[in-house]
Amino acid sequence: MSLIQSVKMVLAPPHPAGRPFIYIGLGVAVIGGMALGNWLFWVGLLFTAFCLYFFRDPERFPPPRPGLLVAPADGTVVSVAPAVPPVELGLGDTPRWRVAIFLSVLNVHVNRSPAEGVVTRIAYRPGKFLNASLDKASEDNERNAIAMRLEDGRQIAVVQIAGLIARRILCGVREGSSLMAGERFGIIRFGSRTDLYLPEGVRPLVAVGQTMVGGETVIADLSQPRPRDVAAGSDPDAVSGVG
Repeated sequence: MSLIQSVKMVLAPPHPAGRPFIYIGLGVAVIGGMALGNWLFWVGLLFTAFCLYFFRDPERFPPPRPGLLVAPADGTVVSVAPAVPPVELGLGDTPRWRVAIFLSVLNVHVNRSPAEGVVTRIAYRPGKFLNASLDKASEDNERNAIAMRLEDGRQIAVVQIAGLIARRILCGVREGSSLMAGERFGIIRFGSRTDLYLPEGVRPLVAVGQTMVGGETVIADLSQPRPRDVAAGSDPDAVSGVG
């Protein structure tokens, strides 16, 4: 990434979900500057600057080739392993490959559609607020699960998961909504996690520790399915790089 691209990303306009926090910070800065002293002014100014950075919403450009699944979020891959999709989505109990992406407070927190498709089901489930980098966060934490039907009829799932300090999952689509690859569909405030469940038989192309760019990094190629990978009980360590 060039210096100009890096600057553009940092200075990207904020997501609408961040505006209330930005206004609060500005209000505190104004009040501090007018009446209560310089320390409150600087507190408000620093909080505003942090919110502008955290809620930044840069443009992303998905690969033009059809048949690809792209990352639903920025962050670091913390798990690549077979898992059963959330039961509330009704996608069955057959394990499929799951790629889990952890978002720190420094990452862009806007969630994006992994591919072109139609939202078939949305299910919210309350839960705990464990550290989102832990594997059990997928099961125990507050989450919002989305099932999508792709153009070829196959189904995927994207799960927004709250983290240790995240307390608000925002989803801007409804059941029946049509999404393009890379299109924004929600945001999670502060540290969080986003899981992507691939279609049955499709193997991921990413590894644990890899950095994701939401809407751009290719996670899987749907044109090259390998149906026996999960069914045969293949070793997830071969993909995740563990051991």
